[in-house]
Amino acid sequence: MNNSLKGKKIVVTGAGQGIGNELCKTLAGMGAKVVAVSRSAGPLEALKAECPTIETISVDLSDWNATRAALAKIDRADGLVNNAGIAIIKPYDQLTEKDFDDTFNINIKAAFNVSQIMIPKMPEGSSIVNLSSLAALKGFMGHSVYTMTKAALDGMTKSLAIELGPKKIRVNSVNPTVILTRMGRDNWSDPVKADPLKSKIPLGRFGEVNEVVEPIVFLLSEKSSYINGQCLAVEGGYLAGN
Repeated sequence: MNNSLKGKKIVVTGAGQGIGNELCKTLAGMGAKVVAVSRSAGPLEALKAECPTIETISVDLSDWNATRAALAKIDRADGLVNNAGIAIIKPYDQLTEKDFDDTFNINIKAAFNVSQIMIPKMPEGSSIVNLSSLAALKGFMGHSVYTMTKAALDGMTKSLAIELGPKKIRVNSVNPTVILTRMGRDNWSDPVKADPLKSKIPLGRFGEVNEVVEPIVFLLSEKSSYINGQCLAVEGGYLAGN
């Protein structure tokens, strides 16, 4: 068991559901001091009821100033996971200006804002993990705006790794293929759409939530102390043959 995160304060955005929610539970079970951030108060209350040690903050991360006010109360962070994200999957000519702005505001602008808020509160040895996507590394039909935001997030990962390295703060991203969260199931429930992608994955299936949570925990921990500026593909071997 990895005990290096016991007592560490870890901030996780997008904690209301999916990967972020499961990550908070896992970290709390390891003895970390988790700060769970989400727009939705209801899921945060349910998370707090299940794991009473978790601190919760409800804020709309697309609101720059409200985010800064809400996170000002956090005095320290040994780890930050920028997990909050949305996926609006449509052909490029059906995407609206609102779709474009909403996706960029959450997937990259909010991650930048949260990072800028938290980095001054992070001591040497801290770690930032950004939840990117295989779509940042490979084009997919209907993913144009989503792909742009995740490619931007990978760019931020590499740039911050260089800037923060001298401060002994590491920055990495995790780039999963389809993971069977609620959002993943909603977007990939049609076999006509899903089967062609599965056929390109050597393991022949999409990923489970825990299969992303564990790499994130690894990158937050001291076990990955010399890994910095990397975009870790978690995709069942997809890129090996494509």
